[in-house]
Amino acid sequence: MTYFDQKRYFEILKKYEKKFEKEERDDYKMLVKRHKDDEDLDKLSYQRLMNLYEKYHVNRAKKNFDHLFKKPETDN
Repeated sequence: MTYFDQKRYFEILKKYEKKFEKEERDDYKMLVKRHKDDEDLDKLSYQRLMNLYEKYHVNRAKKNFDHLFKKPETDN
C-alpha cells in the first residue's frame, strides 16, 4: 500500500469517526498516529483499516435523474 492510498482511506474514514465504536475508535486513532509519523502500515494494520473502510463507507450507485430534467416535448 502506498502513502497516497493510506491517505485516501484515512480522509474517507475521518467522516465516519463519530460512528465508530470505542474499540474501533481507539484502533483508528492508533492507525492515524502511525500514518502521521509517515509509517507504512503492515499487513495486519492495513487489514484493520480496510475492515473499517468496508464497514462504514458505502459506495452507492449514482442514480440517473436525466429524465427529470428533460424539457417537455411539444407536438406542433
